[in-house]
Amino acid sequence: MVYDPDVVAAPALPKPSSSDREQRFLVHGVSWRDYVILREALDTPGLRMTYLEGELELMSPSRAHERNKTLIARLIETYAFLLRLPLNGYGSTTFRAEAKKRGAEPDECWVREKELEDGEFPQIVLEVIETSPLLDKLAVYDGFGVDEVWLFEDGAFALHHRKKNGGYVRATSSALLPEIDFALVTKLTAESDQQTALEDLERALKPKPKRRR
Repeated sequence: MVYDPDVVAAPALPKPSSSDREQRFLVHGVSWRDYVILREALDTPGLRMTYLEGELELMSPSRAHERNKTLIARLIETYAFLLRLPLNGYGSTTFRAEAKKRGAEPDECWVREKELEDGEFPQIVLEVIETSPLLDKLAVYDGFGVDEVWLFEDGAFALHHRKKNGGYVRATSSALLPEIDFALVTKLTAESDQQTALEDLERALKPKPKRRR
């Protein structure tokens, strides 16, 4: 699709980041139609968009951001594989709900024990925070009915469970994946080498031999 400047005024887009700088911009007064047009017209590599009730955030992630989200996803999915947990990942798929006036592209997202159907939203999303978001990510995902939002910021996880009537509450573990030790994942995310982190995870989860009496 070719971008038509007569349809909607283009915001100043963040340039794709090839360094450790993460860039965020907030555009006010964006209609749902204009948001959809912009999302479909702008194919800037790495550009992420979050839409909430007329506000549009554009973000170009840093190298550090992409490294952390990739390693965390690899650790979570390896964890699930080693423990034989049925987990399906969908990366940074774009999710939209016009009735809710929301759109988002999580860093990573998953569903457990099923495939994600058209029109459905993930059960778990991961957001890596390098610079403060300009929109309330929890408000966006609450509107989608996402069960768990995992925020990774300053080298630590903040887990949020969605309440029955909406809104989130902080938690110390995942309700959908209680088998995962987030203290271990946090420690391994700090590893300088991704392969080493995965090997350390495999060793940590390897069943300990039983002692002979």
